[in-house]
Amino acid sequence: MTTRYAALLRGINVGGKRKVPMGALRELLTELGHSDVTTYLQSGNAAFSSQAGDGEEALAAALERAIEKHFGFAVDCLIREHAYLAAIADDCPFPADSLEPKQLHVTYFSEQVGPERLAALDQSAFAPEAFRLGDRSLYLYVPDGLGRSKLAEALARPALLRGVVATTRNWNTVRKLVELTAVSGGYGESAGAR
Repeated sequence: MTTRYAALLRGINVGGKRKVPMGALRELLTELGHSDVTTYLQSGNAAFSSQAGDGEEALAAALERAIEKHFGFAVDCLIREHAYLAAIADDCPFPADSLEPKQLHVTYFSEQVGPERLAALDQSAFAPEAFRLGDRSLYLYVPDGLGRSKLAEALARPALLRGVVATTRNWNTVRKLVELTAVSGGYGESAGAR
């Protein structure tokens, strides 16, 4: 059985460092035996089909090894299947339809993060900014955008999420990943790959 997945690469193509061209990423995923590979933007988003049945962690580990071998540096990767991505979009605790996409983000985690990990953060001190935990994810509402967010800055402190791989996407990308991993998603081209 073929499953559609998204690969979320962390911290590439930022400020001219850790460059992973999307064409090369598509080639690596194809060499790993995946099909219908497409990428979205330059920030490390790919969708692909796989019959491997190895599970998300094994697929991510294989991609991480391939990237390190090809480019000479390590990149954390998260792999998530379509059903999970769709559930994350559907379960958003904020009114996504009435917000600008730059105001809403999802941070995907490598494992479930319990509320005790973030208990030291007093959310009321950051209002109207807010976050809610989800299934291996965190929803972040930042009315003035991520770049100006004091709450996002506080959440990025290494001590809070030590040992957890985390990568954040804005709401446009969250929705696009759902679309690209849908079986009838019209995949096969490189959407937004420049």
